[in-house]
Amino acid sequence: MKFSKLNRDIHRWGSIIVAGPIVVIATTGVILQWKKDVSWIQPPSQESSDVSLTIGFDQLLGIATTISEADIRSWDDVDRLDVRPSKGIVKVRSKNRWEIQIDTNSGEVLQVAFRRSDLIESIHDGSFFHDQVKLWIFFPVGLVLLVLWATGLYLFFLPYYAKWKRKRRAGPTSRPTVTDS
Repeated sequence: MKFSKLNRDIHRWGSIIVAGPIVVIATTGVILQWKKDVSWIQPPSQESSDVSLTIGFDQLLGIATTISEADIRSWDDVDRLDVRPSKGIVKVRSKNRWEIQIDTNSGEVLQVAFRRSDLIESIHDGSFFHDQVKLWIFFPVGLVLLVLWATGLYLFFLPYYAKWKRKRRAGPTSRPTVTDS
């Protein structure tokens, strides 16, 4: 089998095999490009007028438990804390994807909003479906995508190479010379 035929077959079948996951990865990737600009995807970070840190972890938990949407009763219900000292806020993210932004000086709740970006990121990397999907489907799809890129480049440049080779084999073309009379 010729290399160019094998290359086309790999490109064709590889494209079909990875089409579904690539659509998921590309779609969520496009959405994630806008996460800092669209509040529906990720709530914008608020800022405090005073950036000093005067409240402790127990106070943060106490404040977070007052927000019914977040459904926080203990630290077990908290997914993570995102501390932004330069903005004077702490983002408390609950396991149900609600985010509470708290002023680190006064303890005032600056914003409560649903955070979709983490869900979209987990779909993007495959961990939403299962941790094994991330490793055994999305990772190989990435590798196949690299192969498709390489075979696509080969298929793109092959006609130019063939044309250059034909011209080279034909030798220099003789051109009529123009003389002054």
